Amino acid sequence: MSLVYPLPSQRSGPGAKEINLENCLGKTVLVIGGGGREHAIVDALSRSPQVEKIYCAPGNAGIGEQAFNVPLKDTDVEGLKAFALENGVDLTVVGPEAALAAGIVDTFRAAGLKIFGHTRAATAIESSKEFAKELMEGALIPTAAYRSFSDFEEALSYVLSRPFPAVLKYDGLAAGKGVVIAQDEAEARAALADMLLDHTFGEGRVVVEDFLTGPEFSFLCFVDGERVYPMPLSQDHKRAFDGDKGPNTGGMGAYTGLPFITEEDRAFAYKEIMCKAASAMCAKGLPLSGVLYGGLMKTPQGIKVIEFNARFGDPETEVVLPLLQSDIYEVFEGVATGTPVAEPVWADGVTLGVVLASKGYPGRYEKGYDIAGLELVDAKVYHMGTAVRDGKVFTNGGRVLMVVSGGTDLADARRKVYEEIGKIACDNLFYRKDIAHIAFE
Repeated sequence: MSLVYPLPSQRSGPGAKEINLENCLGKTVLVIGGGGREHAIVDALSRSPQVEKIYCAPGNAGIGEQAFNVPLKDTDVEGLKAFALENGVDLTVVGPEAALAAGIVDTFRAAGLKIFGHTRAATAIESSKEFAKELMEGALIPTAAYRSFSDFEEALSYVLSRPFPAVLKYDGLAAGKGVVIAQDEAEARAALADMLLDHTFGEGRVVVEDFLTGPEFSFLCFVDGERVYPMPLSQDHKRAFDGDKGPNTGGMGAYTGLPFITEEDRAFAYKEIMCKAASAMCAKGLPLSGVLYGGLMKTPQGIKVIEFNARFGDPETEVVLPLLQSDIYEVFEGVATGTPVAEPVWADGVTLGVVLASKGYPGRYEKGYDIAGLELVDAKVYHMGTAVRDGKVFTNGGRVLMVVSGGTDLADARRKVYEEIGKIACDNLFYRKDIAHIAFE
């Protein structure tokens, strides 16, 4: 099926965009994905004077207000390639790791299409925990000690020879669910059986790491080979409920302006971790060409790597990109083409965002609940899992919305966000009320 879309000037309703055709350079961008991360990317692109038209595949109800939603899955590589060719897409920006692992960058480049994101081979820095560990070991990047196993009995024997808790990681993509912090033998045995005997996430090995302590934070950088452009540091909140209690989720909120990180900490993380990782990937013949996400921890022994991801984090993207004052199209295009760009400029101040999720998430939850009051909110509202029917917005996922506000300090941003959340009415949403609590303790 051919998907050829009209110019925005020929279209009205959601997705239409007011354009100054005299000053516009007429760039067309395709964003891959349909969550809050992609909404934040679309929102940043909409501020570029160079961008005339934005497509998003598959998009969501909120994204549809700023872009044209395209009914294609983010892993439908051939369908997306055909769409980009048919619609004159100048640049594609990849959000989800699944699309990168499916080889979308390799396929687009082979077709002569410009795309921001890593090759399938370079995505191994996220898709293989063992690869990432070996990379860090070789480049002397600080991380937890580890060993890898494919045999259940050998893995269990090693875990039992070490002190608990034990960190057990499936060596592959597992939609954020392949990490278990086992507190005792029973938990370790069950987790290892799940990964190595039942193959819940597929055939693969398990990385067993030493347990580290300290506050975690996220360091996102645009990376083009050896060139590394840092973004503001952020911290997300993984647990479902206040006080960091309950099950792990995809993230219930995030903020910038971390009070526990010094300028010396940041400089160390940039030079000794992010830059070294980029250089090590080049040395392996796998240069990065997108976003490198460092999941880091400030331990009593210094900053160490918990994990690397090969794309924008979610929900960190939603609090980081609103601070960008540079033209993000120039950054995306420069990285995609291997062209040096000016160091991105970031606004002073901080941001804080809170996720509104369906009751029951991250377990079983229901969809289809009406969401009212969005038009009253005086803050950025990024849609994560929504759908629109008859002009009304409904819940359509586990994480549904993220409300983000800036401020002169975290207290100011936090007050604004929770005031604005109070304007949203939905019978089936919940949210944490203590985002950035570490800053107030």
